[in-house]
Amino acid sequence: MDEIKDSRPSCHEGPDNGKRLSHHSEKTIRELVSRMNRIEGQVRGIKGMIERHVYCDDILNQISSAQAALHGVAKLLLEKHMKSCVTEQLLAGDEQVIDEVLKTIFKLLK
Repeated sequence: MDEIKDSRPSCHEGPDNGKRLSHHSEKTIRELVSRMNRIEGQVRGIKGMIERHVYCDDILNQISSAQAALHGVAKLLLEKHMKSCVTEQLLAGDEQVIDEVLKTIFKLLK
């Protein structure tokens, strides 16, 4: 499990504006950002393909690839969320987090 730094807020505590924050390791953050940067490049490439009138099947294959990459980011983030934020909230007695996670998973499965 990622090391939780004492200086960071817990997942369910937020700053004064009430928003919750994660407390993932810098390594996890770097990995997620790196993946998102690659996906951003893929999406720009797809846009360029459309502008250049590339064959539709080729564009659709690139879209499928970008969707798979986004799915990979979602799986990694869900794993980290379950192992840190959700575990922490359950240990604190907050069982409502189960409904929150189920709702999120159901959205991902659409």
